[in-house]
Amino acid sequence: MWEIQLFKLNFDHLEVKAVSDVVTGGWLSMGEEINKFETAFGAFLGDGAHCKAVSNGTAALHMALLALDVGPGDEVVIPSLTFVADVNVVNLVGASPILADATSLDNWNMSLESVEQQITEKTKAVIVVHYAGYPCRDIMAISQLCRDKGIGLIEDVAHAPGATVDGKVCGTFGDVGCFSFFSNKNLSIGEGGMVSTLDVELNKRLGYLRSHGMTTLTLDRHKGRAITYDVAQPGLNYRMDEMRAAIGSVQLDKLPAGNLRRGELTDRYRSKLEGSPVTMPFAHQASNFTSVYHILPVLLPEKTDRVAVIGALKEKRIQSSIHYPPFWDFTAYKGQFSPNDSPVTADICRRQLTLPLFPTMTEDEVDQVCNALLEAIA
Repeated sequence: MWEIQLFKLNFDHLEVKAVSDVVTGGWLSMGEEINKFETAFGAFLGDGAHCKAVSNGTAALHMALLALDVGPGDEVVIPSLTFVADVNVVNLVGASPILADATSLDNWNMSLESVEQQITEKTKAVIVVHYAGYPCRDIMAISQLCRDKGIGLIEDVAHAPGATVDGKVCGTFGDVGCFSFFSNKNLSIGEGGMVSTLDVELNKRLGYLRSHGMTTLTLDRHKGRAITYDVAQPGLNYRMDEMRAAIGSVQLDKLPAGNLRRGELTDRYRSKLEGSPVTMPFAHQASNFTSVYHILPVLLPEKTDRVAVIGALKEKRIQSSIHYPPFWDFTAYKGQFSPNDSPVTADICRRQLTLPLFPTMTEDEVDQVCNALLEAIA
């Protein structure tokens, strides 16, 4: 249907072989491929990060909240511009999500000031999102604020595997980093995620939460390393299977080059849209920040009929999307949030459009998308 789709997998024979090797090996869940992927991802993050592969990014967020003992009566500050998973998991542990507005029409991440404004005596944790692969500019200051106040810090790094600030990798600033490896992510395995932490005790708690609270795994018993198991604490089943872990290891090897290519294509978009009525956020990034360009968000001019623009692109077989519809428009959250509480985010949500971006995209395809967009707006 699409001539230029929003995202394409960067897969080849290496992913096929990785899955085939697992199938022929005969062990499908929580085995050596998991260990290999976790070890490699921990080395990728650096700083002695401990990693646990999990079933998806939402599971990672849920586990992070549980590991930090967030529950009824607590408040969690989250960005008002993010995917609904962040607000869902806070509600599901019985806490109250408190929205921090986006910083500006150029910087769509939350700021230190926006977090400070929302902190109360009930605040138990803050979730920072590195939107579209651009590191939160105030992540170091927010991290220090949380430490000073004894508040947990969770990084939602679903958009930003490999992004850095001062050479430090996103996902290592907070108590727990939460990654998603959904199909459209920079590192794609279909479904899957990762939790990371520098804290040994948190790593132990996260391990229990991932697998029923069990002290030994099926692989340990298969290998003769254990006869039975204890249950140290209540836990869930948020395990990743071996096939996805094998794909993850291949994708991790491809990630640096893929991120670099995304940056080149983003620069092409900026060049083509410069001087037009369409603006791109994050135009002013500090030199000590490394972004990984997960998606290509743009801001349409005031009073543009976004539905008509999406339709015009569709007629040219170009896929687009919206990142994200605001929480206050969802049935589940009607009345809980108001656009008046997050005016910058409300403005962004009315005018935001996401254009195609993926590592195998060509410059000609970028030009084609930009020409079609500007024609639709005109």
